[in-house]
Amino acid sequence: MRFFRKGEENKPQPKPNVETKGHPELKVISGAKISGRQPQQPSPPQQPQQQNITLPNVQYKIAVASGKGGVGKSTVATNLAIALANAGAAVGLMDADAYGPSIPTMMGIQDKPKTSAERKLVPLVRHDIKLMSIGFMVPEEQAMIWRGPMLHSAIRQFLSDVDWGELDYLIIDLPPGTGDVALSLTQAIPLTGAVIVTTPQDVALADVRRGVAMFERLGVPILGIIENMSYFLCPHCNEKTEIFRAEGGKNMSERFGVAFLGQIPLDAEVCTAGDIGVPIVAGHPESPQSEAFGAVAKELEAVLAESGEEDELTIL
Repeated sequence: MRFFRKGEENKPQPKPNVETKGHPELKVISGAKISGRQPQQPSPPQQPQQQNITLPNVQYKIAVASGKGGVGKSTVATNLAIALANAGAAVGLMDADAYGPSIPTMMGIQDKPKTSAERKLVPLVRHDIKLMSIGFMVPEEQAMIWRGPMLHSAIRQFLSDVDWGELDYLIIDLPPGTGDVALSLTQAIPLTGAVIVTTPQDVALADVRRGVAMFERLGVPILGIIENMSYFLCPHCNEKTEIFRAEGGKNMSERFGVAFLGQIPLDAEVCTAGDIGVPIVAGHPESPQSEAFGAVAKELEAVLAESGEEDELTIL
């Protein structure tokens, strides 16, 4: 298995008026500060900043990414986290999509995090997963009109100012594409690696190439590729129908020399479960879809175990 190694404009811009739910530790009203910290200008991707947030109590820090939107990345991240927890792991799920946070809806929780005596944000817990999302701080109808430095500050706060405790896995749900958040994340902490989510269509697979190229450039190992919406499984006869195309994700993983973590079938129940806040793995653990997520979780564990035996995954 092969693992990849690793301006602000001068013109003044109007400051957005973003109102929060009044959390004392997250201040974005002026659009310039978060918890009193000055935003940091990201470096070019060829020269990432030195990581100074280590999260020593978190064994694996894994980014779940996609080259484009609409492939079900957040659904995969959420159900993968629950599958890992069902296997006995301590898991946290960080929603890094400030523009379209999905985790609060998918996990069925809209509360506001509390603050510990050490002035840390305490993650909310649902389905045995520790959760943090900007969606817990900002009203659902509020648009987040943030530029790169503000996203950078928010990502750092969700890593350093959240009491994650001891975790086996911190799953980080990235926004789609190859933008500021992925760069900020790799500048903040040494990631164990990234998982790429795709669908079988050529248009989605083309964006996988961009996602892999981004992480390669940032020095983040690719742990594997997950193919979502791979096929339709008839609930009556269990016949498998490949609606898009066959084995596109597997072929792409072979092309890049990375693990193919598995296929997730297309099913309306997966979408419905996320909409009502009870992901399919939590609500219907015996379903074929949940079994598929469980198989992906086991494959990811195997990849991490194998890579740990050969060579510890670190940012070089």
